[in-house]
Amino acid sequence: MSGEQSVDRASDDKLDDEKVVIPVDEHAAQLQADSQARDPRDKSSSFFTIVASGAGLISDGYQNSLMTMTNVVLALIYPTSYTSAVSTRVSNALLVGEIIGQIFFGIMTDRIGRKTAIVTTTLFIALGSLIGTAAHGANGSVDGLFWCLTFARGITGVGVGGEYPAGSVSASEAANERVLKHRGPVFIMVTNFVLSFGGPLAVSIFLIVLSAAGENHLSTVWRVCFGIGILLPLTVLVFRLYMVNSRLYRAGAIKRRVPYGLVLRKYWKRLIGTCGAWFLYDFVTFPNGIFSGTIISSVVPNKDIRSTAEWQLLLGTIALPGVFVGAFLCDRLGRKYTMMLGFSGYLVFGLIIGCAYDRITQIVPLFVVFYGLMNSFGNLGPGDMLGLISSESYATAVRGTCYGISAALGKTGAAVGTQAFTPIQNNLGKKWTFIIAAICGVSGILVTYFFVPKLTGEDLAKEDAEFAQFLAEHGWEGEVGEDDGEHLIRAISSEKQISA
Repeated sequence: MSGEQSVDRASDDKLDDEKVVIPVDEHAAQLQADSQARDPRDKSSSFFTIVASGAGLISDGYQNSLMTMTNVVLALIYPTSYTSAVSTRVSNALLVGEIIGQIFFGIMTDRIGRKTAIVTTTLFIALGSLIGTAAHGANGSVDGLFWCLTFARGITGVGVGGEYPAGSVSASEAANERVLKHRGPVFIMVTNFVLSFGGPLAVSIFLIVLSAAGENHLSTVWRVCFGIGILLPLTVLVFRLYMVNSRLYRAGAIKRRVPYGLVLRKYWKRLIGTCGAWFLYDFVTFPNGIFSGTIISSVVPNKDIRSTAEWQLLLGTIALPGVFVGAFLCDRLGRKYTMMLGFSGYLVFGLIIGCAYDRITQIVPLFVVFYGLMNSFGNLGPGDMLGLISSESYATAVRGTCYGISAALGKTGAAVGTQAFTPIQNNLGKKWTFIIAAICGVSGILVTYFFVPKLTGEDLAKEDAEFAQFLAEHGWEGEVGEDDGEHLIRAISSEKQISA
């Protein structure tokens, strides 16, 4: 029975046994309006949710970029002990933690609610940053210091990873309630823009601390930078405590007996698209971000740390305009084709830098500009679109889970790319890190074309209605909505029961 959905209407005391058949579009409207007037905090909460998600993701961007200059500093302080293997281990600890956090909190975001998940991730980031700031080895052991940093970055990563599904899903649903017609650009500005801004912010703070402490106190410099990472998530905690779960979540949550088999059956193609594209994007972006300071240091005369940081700041700044261009194009060109355009930038600039590496690195400003433009296209396309597409492609009941899985596959790509970065440089040459980026650009275009849906920014409630109908048609029975006596509906077990 195409285009129809059956629900039970709840009375004040009990569920009515009468089955009512309504069209999907009408069901979408019903889901959107459900409980709209029941909580007076809804309107203000959607605003606070958008702000809290965006402000919180600044700390994520900061943490993702924190090791960029810290790697350079630790290599100067411990030139023989801080080997490439140790540097990779400490850097990868954040990524491993992120993968765990994205999967765990992705599921928890759907099962226990957006607010509880996002508050918990905030505390994880603060705890990990605190441990990193105070990191020491037993009896002054340098190796112990590095292992403590590895542990601290892992804890931080769990929180940062959890922010992706918890914060982004919350922002998407809040924007759907407050600014539906501009949900795409608003979502991008409170997610990828602040994540990208975290890079220049981290380098700017590093330069300020370096100027204040001096180059003779580098241990103080990196510890202060870690300590500032404690303050950033705590500043938004009060906003997050004010949040309430979105109306879409209260109406469409499935907290028990989640039909994951049917979820996979409905969304397998979209999952291949979001997971595959995110893997390729992070495979290029994260190692180039983490080791960009090392890359620039290798082409800067005398490897001066201040000059390296200044060029690193310029690199991060050049990458930011791509975020705004992507936000502008997402509704006009469409999510899918904007992402393909961004991947094409990896192809073009990756080949330019890779093929002319020996000559272009002799002119540091030119190298940094081309490097920055490659990153800017990454922001324009997959950087902006992957979170947006992942938040729009799946129903509310499993949005956090599917978003978390997609982001986790992305961070798997980041971990693989980070682990492979040094061997690629050592065995194939530094230019091949950019040529491989170009290859990933071609692969990203193909994955996006064949597996990513062409979305138009419709109300998220429509996907919820189609998902509920899909479950009913395949015989699933269960409660949909938060079990608070107000938002409870029951899916019908089969089309035969609906027709009856």
